[in-house]
Amino acid sequence: MTLPYRQIGEATCGGIVCVSDHASNQVPEGIDLRIDPALVNEHIGVDIGVEGIAEEMAANHGVPAHLATVSRLVVDLHREEEHPGVVPQTSDGHVIHGNVGADVEERLSSIYRPYHEAMSKWLDERAPSLIISLHSFTPKLATSDEPRPWEVALLYNEDDRAARHAIQLFVEEGLNVGDNEPYSGKQLNATMNRHAEPFGRPYCAIEIRQDLISTTEDQNHWAALLAKVSTRVALTLD
Repeated sequence: MTLPYRQIGEATCGGIVCVSDHASNQVPEGIDLRIDPALVNEHIGVDIGVEGIAEEMAANHGVPAHLATVSRLVVDLHREEEHPGVVPQTSDGHVIHGNVGADVEERLSSIYRPYHEAMSKWLDERAPSLIISLHSFTPKLATSDEPRPWEVALLYNEDDRAARHAIQLFVEEGLNVGDNEPYSGKQLNATMNRHAEPFGRPYCAIEIRQDLISTTEDQNHWAALLAKVSTRVALTLD
């Protein structure tokens, strides 16, 4: 089995880094989710657009990245190990038949733990000034009639130092900015709760609406914007 993560870009100690738990739609050989294969390309299978943004930031903006290489439908790397949805049996109205009765411990040991152990080592070596935890969200859930108006959002739990600065900077860009929307970081912040908050590492957990980052041109635009905003946030936190 290939590694459940890949690391791109050259990092310098004390710089800005990016992590993305839902960057991939890949299902490892030997795992049958027993769903329509097209679903792994939709928002339930991957955070649409984030891989391209992270690759552009690493290549042209000096922001290296630690990226998942396994779909969130196989194991959700942005959940705690004990979370009931760490191997999701349903997602936005779809039953993930191959996960019903699946060997959760095997997926944790082969995918989830190696991913997070590698991230922990990577962050320890780089001692970043700021972590960007990059996600994207669908404009509207299939199970809801409520559209999501935010173009970009910042999530946080206890440590909101970086988020507060980023929210203001995105507002100054003329964007509709969500403050702990469409999800609250008080309930959903697993990766940063594990790798940032206990160590006092500042972070921006950023969600971008998927219809805004569906093309390479859009992804490159957002990569430049995220690099600009995160650089200003990091300078403010110095």
